Amino acid sequence: MGIISDKTILITGGAGFIGSNIIDKLIKQNNRLICLDNFATGKRENIAHHLKNPDFKLIEGDIRDAEICSQACKGVDIVLHQAALGSVPRSINNPITSNEVNVSGFLNILIAARDAGVKRIVYAASSSTYGDSTELPKVEEHIGQPLSPYAVTKYVNELYASVFARVYDMQLIGLRYFNVFGPRQDPNGAYAAVIPLFVKALISKESPKINGDGSYSRDFTYISNVVQANERAAMVASPEAVNTVYNIACGERTSLNCLFEVLREELSLFDKEIASVKPLYAPIRPGDVPHSLASIEKAKRLLAYSPSHLFEAGVKEAILWYWENLRN
Repeated sequence: MGIISDKTILITGGAGFIGSNIIDKLIKQNNRLICLDNFATGKRENIAHHLKNPDFKLIEGDIRDAEICSQACKGVDIVLHQAALGSVPRSINNPITSNEVNVSGFLNILIAARDAGVKRIVYAASSSTYGDSTELPKVEEHIGQPLSPYAVTKYVNELYASVFARVYDMQLIGLRYFNVFGPRQDPNGAYAAVIPLFVKALISKESPKINGDGSYSRDFTYISNVVQANERAAMVASPEAVNTVYNIACGERTSLNCLFEVLREELSLFDKEIASVKPLYAPIRPGDVPHSLASIEKAKRLLAYSPSHLFEAGVKEAILWYWENLRN
């Protein structure tokens, strides 16, 4: 399966953690990149090194603005839709804004892409869609009831994508990300993901907070795997492979206790005192799924997806970035 080359690609949320990593890869491959971001959660420093590149264009705007979306989609070959308000707790605290961005914003992008004649859209779906399903590993065709407003919004994206594919003859592929981590993931703010939160606490020799007894587990997925999946989904040609959703993960499960131990061990190589830091256990958060483990057989079969980094390999690659960037 070929790489993306000589295409004009819109990446929504391109200044964010995932979007900026995708841009770094695709801009090296003779593509023209358009980044649409309102910098609500994205960071200018994530894309600063591209601003003088003639093949890179930044549109500062919000996907809730239909006109901005229309402008961004003109002349585009492929849309990689990464823009969203993530976080289960954020959606519980403010479901209206999560819905406006994740549902109405997504619909704006779909309509703008349709009107601009863009056929292929790859969009960030979410493992939260599995909800209260206890089945392990998670298989794409079997989901449960959503456990948070965020999960509802991401499932609605899948429903809209299915309808647009049928009604408007578009090609849409959803990638259900499982706990993505890696360089540029923000540790700050109330809704930071668990790995940068743990790392920042450990570097400061403070006890990371583990919600529950640490037995909850996740299929932690290194950013390089997600970049690969977006590229493969954008280029896949088989009719069977489009207008569907895929789990993007590693197919292995790591408990929060194990996560803590691996991060502590790796960071203690930089500062021996970190080895003595203990975790702090706290109540379980509302909306949290106890266990998450993906079947990646469908992505392997139809996208030729193959994780380049399992969990510990991803941590080893990311750890220097964490150490250099999260000490402040």
